[in-house]
Amino acid sequence: MKVRYLGKSFVFMAFAAILFAGKIYGQEVRPGTQSNGSQSNNIATAVPFMLITPDARAGGMGEAGVAVAPDANTLAINPSKLAFLEQQYGFAVSYSPWLKSLVPDINLAYLSGFYKTDNESAIGASLRYFSLGQIQLVDQYQQDMGIYNPNELAFDATYSHRFGDSFSLGSSLRFIYSKLSSGQFSAGQQTKAGTALAMDISAFYKKPTIFLNKDAIFSLGGAISNIGSKMSYVDGGDSYFLPTNLKIGAATTFIIDDYNQFTVALDFNKLLVPTEPVRDESGKIVQGRDPDRSVPAAIFGSFSDAPGGFSEELKEVSVAAGLEYWYDQQFALRGGYFYESPNKGNRRYLTLGAGLKYNIFNIDFAYLLANPQKSPLANTLRFTLLFNFGNSK
Repeated sequence: MKVRYLGKSFVFMAFAAILFAGKIYGQEVRPGTQSNGSQSNNIATAVPFMLITPDARAGGMGEAGVAVAPDANTLAINPSKLAFLEQQYGFAVSYSPWLKSLVPDINLAYLSGFYKTDNESAIGASLRYFSLGQIQLVDQYQQDMGIYNPNELAFDATYSHRFGDSFSLGSSLRFIYSKLSSGQFSAGQQTKAGTALAMDISAFYKKPTIFLNKDAIFSLGGAISNIGSKMSYVDGGDSYFLPTNLKIGAATTFIIDDYNQFTVALDFNKLLVPTEPVRDESGKIVQGRDPDRSVPAAIFGSFSDAPGGFSEELKEVSVAAGLEYWYDQQFALRGGYFYESPNKGNRRYLTLGAGLKYNIFNIDFAYLLANPQKSPLANTLRFTLLFNFGNSK
């Protein structure tokens, strides 16, 4: 039976695997908006919600955060930073209404926690839940088939260890579950929820220094996330790459005096999945490489498979820049900018944020500034609550 989603189908370009039109599509590029807010481009993956930054602190800094000082939400960006947390244990809760300028009931929730087993090691866990709201289902004859609530989630378990006072490594194991269909049939095959196993690997380095006769902390960070198995929504059907992503960045915190400090951060991101080739009318590849390859081959080949050559590879790198100011380690103001090539997703926006710290409690808020006529992410809000307890052993 042919099933389509009314009203919201344009939001789910990235979820083309469940728009039943006689065939399951996962890598074909179609007009529309992906769940991470980008416009369609020639890099498409399963579960693009895994590319959304869930916490409000990084959200207020233009999505930059791979090298900034850690907190309980660091599991989502750079797990290796956990080992540098000063508190013994803590947890954080984040929430964001998502794409609300297009659809009112999509949202992302994130829960994370950590525990320092000793001064050098930390463990953590997190749950990311993405709800696509309520969707009215109808058949090809426009008959009502009821309401369906598609959703996706990811559960992580993390370990981080630091080596000395400057360097740490971390890794997360991840289970991803994507239930986008209601078990209907497409081309005679019954659809199912997609599942996958993945991992992150990450590193963090920091070093105290002096800048203009003031104390400063320089840091570097890097993470490769969502390295894992392909995902399929039909038994024996096509399978699709996870959004394996490389994030590297640097940050410097300038300690002006006992009350004032500010941080400058810069991150670069690149998807490590195949770029769709250019094909002729018969489907033969005329530029680029065949995207049907193994996960390791896709990761290494992602640096050289763009049909437009090196110039197109550079366009696949997005940039995030952020600023953070703290007064007396109690009140923070943040700002940032995110840039993505118009040919590779076209996410471009300013962000603002604020934070308040009192005793064991932190609250962060972020707001995304963009043209509502051009960006589905315009006016996005993110909220985070953090709780930290005890001192590191």
